[in-house]
Amino acid sequence: QVQLVESGGGLGHPGGSLRLSCVVSGDILNVYYTGWYRQAPGKEREEVASIVQNGRTNYADSVKGRFTISRTRDNTKIAYDLQIDNLRPDDTAEYLCNVRSTRHHWGQGTQVTVSS
Repeated sequence: QVQLVESGGGLGHPGGSLRLSCVVSGDILNVYYTGWYRQAPGKEREEVASIVQNGRTNYADSVKGRFTISRTRDNTKIAYDLQIDNLRPDDTAEYLCNVRSTRHHWGQGTQVTVSS
């Protein structure tokens, strides 16, 4: 069993920054992928950033240069963050952390709202 606990998010202003965190525990031995998705009202869920086992990162075109994913890992947990800079109103969405081992595992989601 894998558990994911998210924190961070909230209200941000255009041009500002927010940081999201996800802590993964439990059966993490076979986790090879950690990433962040977001879903805005009326839109499809989209992957915005990921980091895989060898440390390679990947970003959606819409967030490149503004989002940064980072990760630390030990024998008992994986902690990974999503730094969001230069916030835009279209970053407003529910953000979900996701890890993959034998299947997908999801966090509970955290709301990011960008408004002036």
